[in-house]
Amino acid sequence: MDDTMDIETTEPRGTKRTADDAGLPSNEQRRIRALDPDVVNKIAAGEIIVAPMHALKELIENSVDAGSTSIEILVKDGGLKLLQITDNGHGINVDDLPILCERFTTSKLREFEDLTAIGTYGFRGEALASISHISHLTVTTKTASSSCAWRAHYSDGKLVPAKPSQSAKPKPTAGRGGTQITVEDLFYNVPTRRRAFRSSSEEYAKILDVVGRYAVHCSNVAFSCKKHGDSGSSIATTAKSSTIDRIRQIHGSSVANELIDFNIEDTKRLGFKASGLVTNANYHVKRTTILLFINHRSVESSALKKAIEQTYSTFLPKGGHPFIYLDLEIEPNRVDVNVHPTKREVNFLNEDEIIESICSEITTRLAQVDSSRTFMTQTLLPGVPKESDIPPSDSATRRTSSQKPYENNLVRTDSRVRKITSMLPSLAAVSSTQLDSTNQTEDIERTNDGLHYETTDRDPLRIGLTSVKRLRATVRSEMHNGLTELFSTHTYVGLVDERRRIVAVQSGVKLYLVDYGMICNEFFYQIGLTDFGNFGVIKLDPPPKLIDLMQLGAEIERSEHYTTNHPSTVEGGTTQSSSQNDEMEEIFQKAPEIVSQTLIDRRDMLDEYFSMKISDEGELLTIPLLLRGYVPSLAKLPRFLLRLGPYVNWTSEGECFRTFLRELAAFYTPEQLPPPPSQPRKPEIASSQEGEDETATPTSQEQSQGRETREEDSITTRRSQLIRMLEHVLFPSIRARMVATNALLGGVVEVADLKGLYRVFERC
Repeated sequence: MDDTMDIETTEPRGTKRTADDAGLPSNEQRRIRALDPDVVNKIAAGEIIVAPMHALKELIENSVDAGSTSIEILVKDGGLKLLQITDNGHGINVDDLPILCERFTTSKLREFEDLTAIGTYGFRGEALASISHISHLTVTTKTASSSCAWRAHYSDGKLVPAKPSQSAKPKPTAGRGGTQITVEDLFYNVPTRRRAFRSSSEEYAKILDVVGRYAVHCSNVAFSCKKHGDSGSSIATTAKSSTIDRIRQIHGSSVANELIDFNIEDTKRLGFKASGLVTNANYHVKRTTILLFINHRSVESSALKKAIEQTYSTFLPKGGHPFIYLDLEIEPNRVDVNVHPTKREVNFLNEDEIIESICSEITTRLAQVDSSRTFMTQTLLPGVPKESDIPPSDSATRRTSSQKPYENNLVRTDSRVRKITSMLPSLAAVSSTQLDSTNQTEDIERTNDGLHYETTDRDPLRIGLTSVKRLRATVRSEMHNGLTELFSTHTYVGLVDERRRIVAVQSGVKLYLVDYGMICNEFFYQIGLTDFGNFGVIKLDPPPKLIDLMQLGAEIERSEHYTTNHPSTVEGGTTQSSSQNDEMEEIFQKAPEIVSQTLIDRRDMLDEYFSMKISDEGELLTIPLLLRGYVPSLAKLPRFLLRLGPYVNWTSEGECFRTFLRELAAFYTPEQLPPPPSQPRKPEIASSQEGEDETATPTSQEQSQGRETREEDSITTRRSQLIRMLEHVLFPSIRARMVATNALLGGVVEVADLKGLYRVFERC
């Protein structure tokens, strides 16, 4: 007996067949002809009604268009067995019931031109037609002028009798005002589609998501949704509930308690108005939740979602995502809602500019409340070890398991551990100028940095300048994700070299050296863009004359110029010609007057946008305050003012703002300090050596020594002040707000990796 078995060879599944193999008619018989209307209707139904949630969305929109103030939804088996929606709208006229479920029958559209001014949800008249082709549809409706309700049954877009022996015409029945639509056995004649649904609970969750979106957005409309047979509702909102209360009922108090509102509009140029609620930095989850409504229509926009997530990336920890409710109203003639069968996506003009405006407004609102981040705390129970006694992991989170981490994964510096510097008294800022900073949100108080802060009644300025938005967009486009994450999660270690402006920071198990001069320059520039037009002020009392400061700056520039062009340093051993020296000397003499007059002529703009007040007499009253608790070096003020003349482009708006903010950032950047003396200064003056001036009197020597001592004391004070501000002001702010750009890669150098060091020691 043969043990082998004959196996019939067949073509693999999915193999494309030719028309002849498929048994289609020959070429002569294959002619183009119109599809049967029943086939057309079923194709359309499959495009529009993909799942029960899509059918419900269409029905909800019809109910809202009908002026309903109460919508009740009943669901069985995830909407596949039963999907019923009841509203109290104006109802349907009995004479319109025969064509209610025919395709392209609508009360919201008359001419093609009406498409450019659509103010309702539905307009094509395909929803009920599509639903009737794939389910058993029953409509019960009553208008205010009707003496009774009318009930009609539909199949394939036409009226059908409730029972075989009855008439198909609508029948009078008892009912309340409004409309009730009952959809039974959805996809009963499309078995492939029906088998694709995995579970009724999953479909019910999608239905709750749709109901929840419209329940949040539709004010003055009460919503309720429940399963068939349940006594309680899964969603229940009242008509008078506020938007925040609706979010609290549907999404929970953890979201509602952390919401901030925003409003922005540009009706003249972009023709839009946006408002909504977004969560602050206290709230974050693993996935972004965005409720987007464009002209009150629930839609999706991947571009807007990506832009908002990018905006939140600088405020939330890695892996954290926000909750957003956005109501965007655009002029109807700028929107095309007819690009998707279910109207899930829409096209509108100036999409990039509108998204940029919305993200910029969200950034501004988040920056205003970023300092108010709160955390939940709990007292440890007796016998429970302190959190600082538990070794943190790479992500600085508590390990829930009892497994001991490997030594090469331990972070040696933890920001939560108390440092010895916190036990020392704070260093007061010493300055001969009384500094009064004006802040928009803080009460009058004396802080531990020695500065006096007070509030002002000035309203925040809403910036809608295209030039500023473009500068902000340029920064976002140059963002380096890895470097931004490093700064947002770093731990400050300490100052390494104040002359070369280098500090050490730690991120994870790696140690980096950072050029804080380069980093702070970019950081203050970004603050200038973010807080543009809303800076605090530092008052100068008594106010100095601009011309005096300019002349002092010119003297500094003159001395550096002649030092640089000394005969021994000029290339080729030649000095500048006398004509060149005369020309430079003329520039140094005229520059202070020209630049000071330029600033006086533009004092209104400087006050409005940069909080730099200049009196009519040319006195400098205030300079901008960029960061609370940080005092810039006032020794750099003369050169900063002088550079505002030749280094700021006053002819172009965008370039003017960019160059001015760059100069302002350079002024705020911490200065280079000489290294501390290695040995204490001797009180005696060394004896005169050969070649020294022996005619100097003791009085002049004592004066020179006193001047040098005062300079060293001021440098020592500034060094102590800078050490404190770097650790407690600058780098905490950089951690919260910095968007690291590609240009900063040269300012960060990795010097140690704990895992790499362990590998080295293992080989030794």
